[in-house]
Amino acid sequence: MIDATTSRDITDAPGTSADEQLAIPLDDGPEQSSLQVSAEHKIAERVLEPSRALVPTDLAAPALSPAERLMRMAYRIGVPGHTLTTPFKKQAGKRLMATVETPLAGERMAGVALRAGHFLVYGVKAPIGQIDFGSASAKLTPPFERVVHGYSWLRDLAGCAPREQAAPVAQRIHKQWLDANPKPGKAAAWEVESVGLRLMAWLVHAPLLLTEDPLRARSLAAMEETARWLDRNVSKAQDRMGEVTGWTAIVAAGLLLSDGKPRRLFGESGLAKALGELVAEDGGVLSRSPLAQMEALALLVELTACYRARDLDPPEALATMMELLVPPLLTLMHGEAGMGSWQGAGAVSAEKVAGLIRASGVRTRPLKDVRQWGYQRARAGKTILQFDAAPPPLPRHSRSGCASTLAFELSANDQRIIVNCGGAAFGGGQVPHRIEQGLRATAAHSTMVLDDANSTAVLIKGKLGSGVNEVEIDRRQIGTGRGSATRLEASHDGYAARYGLNHRRILVLRDDGTELLGEDVLLPAGKKGKRGKIGYAIRFHIGPRIELRLAEDKKGAGLALPDGTYWQFRVAGDFAGEVAIEESLWVDGNGRPQPIQQLVIQGMTSRSGGVFSWLLKQMG
Repeated sequence: MIDATTSRDITDAPGTSADEQLAIPLDDGPEQSSLQVSAEHKIAERVLEPSRALVPTDLAAPALSPAERLMRMAYRIGVPGHTLTTPFKKQAGKRLMATVETPLAGERMAGVALRAGHFLVYGVKAPIGQIDFGSASAKLTPPFERVVHGYSWLRDLAGCAPREQAAPVAQRIHKQWLDANPKPGKAAAWEVESVGLRLMAWLVHAPLLLTEDPLRARSLAAMEETARWLDRNVSKAQDRMGEVTGWTAIVAAGLLLSDGKPRRLFGESGLAKALGELVAEDGGVLSRSPLAQMEALALLVELTACYRARDLDPPEALATMMELLVPPLLTLMHGEAGMGSWQGAGAVSAEKVAGLIRASGVRTRPLKDVRQWGYQRARAGKTILQFDAAPPPLPRHSRSGCASTLAFELSANDQRIIVNCGGAAFGGGQVPHRIEQGLRATAAHSTMVLDDANSTAVLIKGKLGSGVNEVEIDRRQIGTGRGSATRLEASHDGYAARYGLNHRRILVLRDDGTELLGEDVLLPAGKKGKRGKIGYAIRFHIGPRIELRLAEDKKGAGLALPDGTYWQFRVAGDFAGEVAIEESLWVDGNGRPQPIQQLVIQGMTSRSGGVFSWLLKQMG
């Protein structure tokens, strides 16, 4: 835990400190920064615990009567559902018990493309006739695998046309998939998550699939067989997100297929446990990915709709979990209500986020500091700051894990000013696989990089290696020369083992939102600093449609925003290198890479430590 002594040690480091009076001259005249921060001006203080490994929540399964507990136990050991529900009657024919009205909307353009004969995934079209639907197919990229084998295309199709027009298209594709997968197999189509998504889609959008008699019987048989497969294999999921998906589908099958009560009781118990191991105490999923956060919420929204279809109240834990999931998601919304680019996510659009939150029925506000999930949020007027102040996800949780510790994003007046590249999770669409690793690197985020090395090792298949183990965070409300400000101070140990240095970043956002003062500090990890020098680069990826102009002294740059506002970036301090403008890219919420630019401060610094101060200020 950071105490007062720790804070003094941090701010007493050699060089210019953000806790000292710092005035950075700007390019256009004698005006100086008004963020004059000093100890006597601190008006409030709150110190947070160090953010280590995320702690799973503890969700209890619904309370059961003795008879229901016995039924669940018998089903778990393999007694068929119809034997437990109607032991003295002949098994009834397969049928659905209700029709589900889902509040989730699909992507209309993807649905229109399906009716025209194409799958449309992250802007890439693929003719339906050329898709290999076989379970052992190795020709589909991961995004297409998820759409084709997870049947997310059913939601898109349902949202673009009336049922009588969408059903023939759905049944034509569905028949091709069933023909190519006559029985459970291996590879992508039979991973637990794909199976869970597919079964949920079949159950929720059953009216699109069950209008023709021959296909109706075949589809109902496939649903029952798939549910039995999940009963046996759900624990073999690749990660917790996959397991939650599988359990959600089991519960839905227990609600909507005949003789399903034993399966529902079995599934509710497993789902409660899996959710507790997926989500931290503050509601953030352990992968720290906003995409996974949205996927988990969408699953629970559709499962709740399945309960409503049967006129049953969902377990209390389900509503509690949705209430937990929404506030952290709101934490990563920028001014235009789109998502920040964190842990492989692109800038998911405001429309998608708003639609999901509206469907959840949860009305709440964003959290300022999500302690376990680790994203700090500061809002000042129309300016929003997002700060990654936690270790990266553990390897067993990461899918598109990124070495983004101490990176930040900044938006003002609905315009993203400082961003991260994002988009690694969209690899295989318009984002080529060959650049996926680069999008997960520290250099693809707005933070400091030492010796062109990642603060946490970026491995293949979305996993992360050694690096950042602990992040300390100190959040305070402070007084300044002209009002108050939010001060965020965090440090990580990702470079300690290799270079003997810890990186500490201080961000001070003035309460009117017009100034962000930053300081990147390198501190010796041991008692003594090492000799020699090391290369460093502090990168600021600039949002789309912003024009940059480098200052003549190469100590700053001007940023002309599309809305006509003008911001200025300046560096200060004896250790600061020159500012340069370099090319970069940014992946939008549809998975499309957009060319942008970045400001880079780079040079050589002593391995005994250093301080690098900078300021981003709105002019006029």
